Amino acid sequence: MSSYEDIILTLEGRTATICINRPKKYNAFRPRTVVELVDAFLRVGWDKDIGSIVLTGAGDKAFCTGGDQSDHEGGQYGDNDARGTIGMPVEELHSLIRDVPKPVVARVRGYAIGGGNVLATLCDMTIASENAIFGQVGPKMGSVDPGFGTAYLARVVGEKKAREMWYMCKRYSAQEALMMGLINAVVPDDKLDAEVAAWCAELNKRSPTAIALAKKSFNADTESIRGMGGVAMQALRLYYNTEESQEGVRALNEKREPDFMKFYK
Repeated sequence: MSSYEDIILTLEGRTATICINRPKKYNAFRPRTVVELVDAFLRVGWDKDIGSIVLTGAGDKAFCTGGDQSDHEGGQYGDNDARGTIGMPVEELHSLIRDVPKPVVARVRGYAIGGGNVLATLCDMTIASENAIFGQVGPKMGSVDPGFGTAYLARVVGEKKAREMWYMCKRYSAQEALMMGLINAVVPDDKLDAEVAAWCAELNKRSPTAIALAKKSFNADTESIRGMGGVAMQALRLYYNTEESQEGVRALNEKREPDFMKFYK
């Protein structure tokens, strides 16, 4: 539909599908990816002919695995920090998923890890294949999402489980995610597309104004997280320049366990 490089935007009836198209990178995002996602949501989010939006990832390995640690793109998108703040309008993307007056449905196959888990959490509803895997990696990488990725997650799954996800960096199956309230439905892998299409078909029959008002009302209860997260993201930029944070990326690149023990001194 456009000249996007990292995503594919398609329209079918009243449903717009935004697909991260970097399967060889497990749909990890680089600055260009986030800029294109923002553009796509702006493009379809207020289109009066659209009743629902699907966010997904290409291939069968991953929905999205967060920031691409191997990318050194920079350029017009700014200095790259693959963990998701510097050089990327990730805050704007998070806000857009909430702000567009359409229901956004995450279609998850494979890994939804790190920043990908945050995206799936932020969508209005999430439908997963039974092979989906969810989880966070931030504290293992010298990183964290101090905004919607933590505070809003706690509203979705509860304080105890949200803290477990971030502190322990465990992986959770689709069934476990369903039980904790992180997602709405789990279906066999070969039924995922049909299930997402069925949900969107129902959404497209609903009153668009009623849906938009309901979404605004739901968001109002957690809107304070946006301001709090904005301040915290500024602090995160400073943290990413420290040796402690950079140890996480070095360890990944060197294929070893990070050594954070020295930072307790």
